[in-house]
Amino acid sequence: MVVLSIIVPIARGLRQISQRTISTASRRQLENRVPEKQKLFQEDNDLPVHLKGGVMDALLYRVTMGLSVFGTAYVVYQLFVISMPKKQN
Repeated sequence: MVVLSIIVPIARGLRQISQRTISTASRRQLENRVPEKQKLFQEDNDLPVHLKGGVMDALLYRVTMGLSVFGTAYVVYQLFVISMPKKQN
């Protein structure tokens, strides 16, 4: 009984907090930018779709390619190092 008298007020408080959070979140209306994005991605400007988003897409693409090339080179280097036998002293 003592545990129940502790848990019930906590549950009521949590319910009130969650209701407030949900009700205030629904009041904020976000602008629908889907038509803008559709127009941007559907226009014919000879760019691949992964670069149509602008500078950030190009930067993300280049960083990803750089990391991929670096990782591949590092793996090849490690395979070369592992394939060489250790010298006996």
